Amino acid sequence: MISECESPQRLKYGKLIPKPTAHFWYGDSEHKGIAVFSYSSYKIEPLPVFNPKFRYIVPLLISNENEQFHLFAIWAMDDKKDRKSSYIGQVWKALEYYQKLLSESCILVGDFNSNQIWDKQSRVGNHTDVVNKLAENGIKSLYHDKYKEVHGQESEATFYLHRNKNKPYHMDYCFVSETLLKNGHKFSVGSFEKWIPFSDHSPLFIDLL
Repeated sequence: MISECESPQRLKYGKLIPKPTAHFWYGDSEHKGIAVFSYSSYKIEPLPVFNPKFRYIVPLLISNENEQFHLFAIWAMDDKKDRKSSYIGQVWKALEYYQKLLSESCILVGDFNSNQIWDKQSRVGNHTDVVNKLAENGIKSLYHDKYKEVHGQESEATFYLHRNKNKPYHMDYCFVSETLLKNGHKFSVGSFEKWIPFSDHSPLFIDLL
């Protein structure tokens, strides 16, 4: 899942980046949107319940011959018309709208642009509210499950402001339903040194066993 991704028509594939077997892209401009790529037997389908009001919180059906689950591709954005619904506030309102989907097996992954350290900012729902709502539906953060750290006190960053190693923040997450974690998982964050030439965000690597 990639945020701030160009439309597939603008992407170039080659030896280092082969064409995916399936992909989904949504955006307001061909220069920047949200994308999901599959390099396996999994197919990607947008769910009919998608509400463009939450334009970069997109519910998808991921499926192959053996299983299926819902994937929420997330790139939390600013809302200039309603500041209280910006960033994590936008995620909160989307989760309320898609509440029924949370009771099924799902993964929520992407750039939430949020951390518990900013809970005091005025929002319709803050970071802690989102974490608690997901927990009530049996959905947990894989980073915090692996490292046994609490929200707001993460030791590893996923974002570096102005690509400055001295300005680290943890703002990207992968939340997964416990029904998909019966055999455990592997989780890691890409290193600053390897990935900063390409992005101010570090990638998350998730392997559901």
